[in-house]
Amino acid sequence: MDITERFLNYVKFDTQSSEDSQSVPSTSKQLIFAKFLKEELEREGFADVEMDEKGYIYATLKANIAKKVPTIGFISHYDTSPDCSGKDVKPRIVSAYDGGDIVLSEGIVSSPTKFPELLQHKGEDLIVTDGTTLLGADDKAGIAEIVQAMCYLRDHDEIPHGDIRMGFNPDEEIGMGAHHFDVEKFGCEWGYTIDGGDLGELEYENFNAAGARIYIKGVSVHPGYAKGKMINANRLAAEFATMLPASETPEATEGYEGFYHLTGMESCTENARLNYIIRDHDREKFEDRKRFMQKCVDQMNARYGEGTVRAEIKDQYYNMKEKIDPQMHVIDIVLKAMQACGVPPRVSPIRGGTDGAQLSFRGLPCPNIFAGGVNFHGPYEFVSIQVMEKAMQTIVKICELTAGFND
Repeated sequence: MDITERFLNYVKFDTQSSEDSQSVPSTSKQLIFAKFLKEELEREGFADVEMDEKGYIYATLKANIAKKVPTIGFISHYDTSPDCSGKDVKPRIVSAYDGGDIVLSEGIVSSPTKFPELLQHKGEDLIVTDGTTLLGADDKAGIAEIVQAMCYLRDHDEIPHGDIRMGFNPDEEIGMGAHHFDVEKFGCEWGYTIDGGDLGELEYENFNAAGARIYIKGVSVHPGYAKGKMINANRLAAEFATMLPASETPEATEGYEGFYHLTGMESCTENARLNYIIRDHDREKFEDRKRFMQKCVDQMNARYGEGTVRAEIKDQYYNMKEKIDPQMHVIDIVLKAMQACGVPPRVSPIRGGTDGAQLSFRGLPCPNIFAGGVNFHGPYEFVSIQVMEKAMQTIVKICELTAGFND
């Protein structure tokens, strides 16, 4: 089976996760794919194949050398984003893309005018959607690349490697993928998530992240007799939102710049709630952002009465750079592997998070490597077959280089 067939088999499954669920995994349909993947790994002859009750899958490609070398692992998630349907995905291969518009379906066109990144893949074979669902390259491309790489190593015994672990998990798209990942069972000195974007992406910096909820308690009285009595929670919610700098929002920032992002708001005269996420690559600035938000709460309470406004701020994850910097050999091996495979590295900070960030703080240094998908989470998502093959080759070379790590 080649990598294209493997990937196309995977995207047939609807594995959309749900932010509204309290179960693990968040949707039962994820377990249908997990069972399929587990059985495929068993058919391919890998060792230690197991799936726990939460849908986390682990497997091993056993070493083919006697020398003691580090055990490393590769990780991908199999859920797809809640932002767009993943049901009845109908992929199509655009052979030798000519650089023009791609008609996905009637009235739905993927154009390099809107998506200039298409032009970087002129001449390549692209897998696209029919314009009604996402594709699922995030992150079924990563799974296909890992499994294909392990099959290649299995079939090419001349390439030396130590024990290589595979890990596949649900619910990454809702920020829960690493929560139940068994790092101890995985048993690796370090790992790599294959969950990045286009060719050559290598990421080992990400946002520090927190979630915040602002609760506002108003006082509702008849508006005709409200003077000196009413506290309109609607108006206070709007006032609070304007206290945070408009220049520090997602739509106004890039690169290493952090932000406050209002993700939702519910309000009436009597009560209001604002939901925020807080992001910054710099840990000190991240802490300053949380303090500033609390300062805004305190100022409003001073103005409208103690207890009128209340904040709940909870950290979500931290910048993995803090854990990767002391072990830069983990990055050096990837850079050498990319060079050997003819892949130009594109090292950049993630303006988001990754399972690898949480895993790094749980003792498994885990940077993120490209999987090839572009325009994630929507109907214009696509992946290049040639880039998937390059990702697979990079994984193989990482395993080979790690076998010589202590030389």
